[in-house]
Amino acid sequence: MTFLIFCLVLGITIFIHELGHFLFAKKAGVHIYEFSLGMGPKIHTWKRKNDVTEYSLRLFPIGGFVSIAGEDEYTDTKIPKDKQLLFKPWKDRFLTIIAGVMFNFLLALVLLFIVGIINGVPKYDTKIGNIETNYPIYETNIKIGDTIVKYNNKKIYSSDKLAILLAVNKGEEINLTVKHKDGILEDIKVTPIKVTEEDITSYKLGITLNNERTRNIVDLITYPFKKIASLIDQMVTILKYLITGKLSINNLSGPIGIYQVVDGTRKAGIVNIIYLIAYLCINVGVINILPIPAFDGGRALFLLIEKITRKKVNSKVENTIHTIGFYLLIVLMIIITYHDIIRLIK
Repeated sequence: MTFLIFCLVLGITIFIHELGHFLFAKKAGVHIYEFSLGMGPKIHTWKRKNDVTEYSLRLFPIGGFVSIAGEDEYTDTKIPKDKQLLFKPWKDRFLTIIAGVMFNFLLALVLLFIVGIINGVPKYDTKIGNIETNYPIYETNIKIGDTIVKYNNKKIYSSDKLAILLAVNKGEEINLTVKHKDGILEDIKVTPIKVTEEDITSYKLGITLNNERTRNIVDLITYPFKKIASLIDQMVTILKYLITGKLSINNLSGPIGIYQVVDGTRKAGIVNIIYLIAYLCINVGVINILPIPAFDGGRALFLLIEKITRKKVNSKVENTIHTIGFYLLIVLMIIITYHDIIRLIK
């Protein structure tokens, strides 16, 4: 059952991304060789009437792709130039490239709205709902109902932001700016305690944030946008910490790590699975829009350079850069998968 849900979660996330590329390429009149869900050997293929595209289902549910004529360079002389992406107007090329990311975010908006209707939406503040007595924070002036507004003099707008800042803390003293219920602001210094649970070591403050929920129509409508903005901010923070060394590559997860998450999520019910798909869609969207070679963002960057300079980047040079980036990403994925396996067998 976990494997089937894993395939479903990953399949939907990938399918909606590739569907974006596919639809915008089709709209632009580009020849599409294949639309594939999954990687590796083909399990099943079919074609629609009056459609040149081959649709395929492949063995490994860890990816997918749309094979577009003229996506990288002009190599297939059998396809007319007016059917190749490379020779389409700039607008058509740009929209086709970024459409996958757009579709990921659109699906995330819809799914988060559904989650909000079913579960209600959180107030999204950093108001304290509970304080544990066996932590140093209990001895401070912080009380239930107070709101954390700054973390080490940095403004905190959401519980997601606070969560990631606490997650990377390794026992260093924190300066929390707290707004008491009477409106008075106070700076309070506190040090998280080292806690080991199920062989996992972390540092905790000993507080739980307010989990009050609402089904107010305005909150239901704004929740998906706020959540996506918050998660994007969270991911940008994670990337920054990876670059600065506060987080190591060991903290990243690949397909095996996602499988473990799915295994835990399915036991929590269908709503959590829906949320997980939304979360993965946002992840895929953010990662793909980064200006990294081989990603959609890398391709979009070259198009923006073309727009600014009014001169096309040499397609062979661009393709070489994307190929190098692709192989580096493969190496990164192997490393991440290795660490996933090590965590699994521990």
